[in-house]
Amino acid sequence: MPARLRRLNVSSRTSALDAVVYGVDIQSGDVRGTAPSYALAVYDGDGFERDVVSYRKLRRLIDDEEPAIVATDNAYELAEDKDDLVRFLGALPDPTRLVQVTGADRPEPLSRVADRHDVPYAKDPMSEAEAAARLAAQNVGQVVTAFTDRTRLKVSRGRSTGSGGWSEDRYTRRIHGAVRKRSREVQSALEDAGLAYDREVTEKYGGFSRAIFEVEARPDDIPVSRERSGDVRVEIDRVRRDGIEFRPLAKRRDHVLVGVDPGTTTAVAILDLDGEVLDVLSTRTADTADVVEWIVERGRPLVVAADVTPMPEAVEQVRRSFDAAGWTPPSDLPIDEKQHRTREHAYDNDHERDAMAAALEAYDDHADQFRRVDRKVPPGVDTGAVLADVLDGESVETALAARADDDGNDDSATEPDNEPSPEQRRIRDLERQVGRLQDHVEELEATADRKDARVEELEAELDEARRQERREARERREVSRLERQVSRLEGELEAERDRADDLAAKVERMKALWKLDHSNFSDVEAEKDGLVPVKPVEEFTVAAIEAADESYGLSEDDVVYLRDAGGAGRSTAERLVDVTPRVVLKNGGLSDVADEILFEHETPVGPAAEVAMQEVDELAVAREDDVEAVIEDWHERAAVRRKQRTAETIDRIISEHRADRDRAGAGDGD
Repeated sequence: MPARLRRLNVSSRTSALDAVVYGVDIQSGDVRGTAPSYALAVYDGDGFERDVVSYRKLRRLIDDEEPAIVATDNAYELAEDKDDLVRFLGALPDPTRLVQVTGADRPEPLSRVADRHDVPYAKDPMSEAEAAARLAAQNVGQVVTAFTDRTRLKVSRGRSTGSGGWSEDRYTRRIHGAVRKRSREVQSALEDAGLAYDREVTEKYGGFSRAIFEVEARPDDIPVSRERSGDVRVEIDRVRRDGIEFRPLAKRRDHVLVGVDPGTTTAVAILDLDGEVLDVLSTRTADTADVVEWIVERGRPLVVAADVTPMPEAVEQVRRSFDAAGWTPPSDLPIDEKQHRTREHAYDNDHERDAMAAALEAYDDHADQFRRVDRKVPPGVDTGAVLADVLDGESVETALAARADDDGNDDSATEPDNEPSPEQRRIRDLERQVGRLQDHVEELEATADRKDARVEELEAELDEARRQERREARERREVSRLERQVSRLEGELEAERDRADDLAAKVERMKALWKLDHSNFSDVEAEKDGLVPVKPVEEFTVAAIEAADESYGLSEDDVVYLRDAGGAGRSTAERLVDVTPRVVLKNGGLSDVADEILFEHETPVGPAAEVAMQEVDELAVAREDDVEAVIEDWHERAAVRRKQRTAETIDRIISEHRADRDRAGAGDGD
């Protein structure tokens, strides 16, 4: 964010709750043994969402939602040991911090911390998770960290250069060239973003085999992302600390000097106790409360200054808000003096210049006093707090004594003659540092021994795992073969089942037909007495007759129903005659050929419309009386037809006889 925009952004919130806070407490199980579950209280400043989740789901929620804080009363409820805790911290999203609300290395009971900060507390996991979230939202607790704000960015080969082959040199040169090109792109991106970095490259044939950048920024601030594509791989990792560290969640706000220029445009300048300008604000929209909040986020004012005399009421309100000392010049500061005093500092308008000039002039007026107090304040005592008492009218000795009483160490404040010299302080600090480093070396050596032993165990496990993998591979191949065979057999079984179902349906249909064909209807309901089965044929073709025969069988004395009787030829009629049906019921007219063949074979034919039929699935039933009526009607028509044929035959014979006689008489006359 540009500096100017950053200065104009007056936040409306001073607590840690800039986003969602997760309060977490173990519900059941143990992270070192059985799978644990966690009470999760999600706090957004207004209310809670509660749930009980597994460790895996908790990690997934943190990755997806990226809460500002994960708060707990004990960080080791989330990790088995220090190494596991480091891995947990490394896997957290960059914006998320792990906070132990009960303190650092020697945590207090959560109940005591909650009581001290007036946070509701009860002795159950969900209530403890809620208390942890509330405490973290109030900036209570220690941030657990294992990483610095530096990031290691590594550009390296994405694949092996291989060995052998006529084109190996060209292939290797291409890969190393790609690494060099990508590392230069990364370097350019870091420089464009204004990030400080150290670079270390390993040159190889044709370019670089790798390039390592250590950047003074967190991963989210780096304009490069992880990637692995083709010849190049980019890895990004935060630089680890020597161990686990705890830092206060609330940033310690140092004592500062403040210059204020009120008016339509309000300007504020912040200086540290060395006279360095820390930040400048100018705004037309912020009221006194917003200005005070902006200052609170940047420090604790010792002095609030104006560039005119007397101090304007708006500046006085700011001063009273912090109970700070006020400063005004003997007379209004001239413009040329303000321009001269701020010549080495950047500002965007005259209002910022006036506020900055007031703060700088106040610093000049108190600089000697600040230096005298700083020389008298022993190590470990807050110089700013002593200065605040001195500016309030107390002596340095009185202020130091008060600090010593508060810390339970009166001697350090009341006996300034016994305070150590700067050299002694330096020696003491170095001795402490050496002690810490020696402890760290011993810890590292012990860790190295454990890791060596662990490496041997892992190598043995790896050999066993490889043997097991080979066995499992053989088993997987055999299982795959058997699965394919089972799949084939299941397909065949399914086909056979379908065929069996079809045959069973056909058997049921045949049983129904058999009952109708062979029963004396003693087992048929009363209302079905006098019925006869009818076997439909879709059309008068050989194929349709064969299909009906295959489906439910066509036999002698069957009643056959032709749904469409038209178009049949000699062979079709002869095929139907072979069945020897009792009667043929038809829809539509028969062809002359078919009609003749059926008549010649004494096969009764009648219109289906004269028979009341009821179809059941593929079959049908008709009343016996209707069928008999059709048959009788056909016989009557057949008798008439035979008489007509006989008469026609006699007429033909007589005609032929007369013709023969006439021809014979004509021959005699000749």
